[in-house]
Amino acid sequence: LISIFLSPLDVHINRSPIAGKITDVSYTKGKFLMATDEKASLVNEQNALTIEGSRITIVCKQIAGILARRIICWKHEGELVALGERFGLIKFSSRTDVIVPPSVEVLVTPGMRVKGGTTVIGRLN
Repeated sequence: LISIFLSPLDVHINRSPIAGKITDVSYTKGKFLMATDEKASLVNEQNALTIEGSRITIVCKQIAGILARRIICWKHEGELVALGERFGLIKFSSRTDVIVPPSVEVLVTPGMRVKGGTTVIGRLN
């Protein structure tokens, strides 16, 4: 699991970490805890995209925070996404979780700043 916290001053665009086909889009209503809270991924309002790539399947969760009350997703089930393609945004403070299989070597460390479309967060072994 790779969790990316977005402060109110960060860019809130979400990008696909792999190229593939969106096999599921699942929106869940929920609470609005601070996005840094460990419980946020379980209880906060969120939208999950399952992306099936050529070698792996990952899930990207757009998670609302205490200030973020609006999740926007431009993609739908059955559509294709390119590596780094924008698929949505979360307004104001929020969090994005990228759930990867064990075969992915995580290249980021806790507290590291990442830049959408530039920072490589993992490598398939």
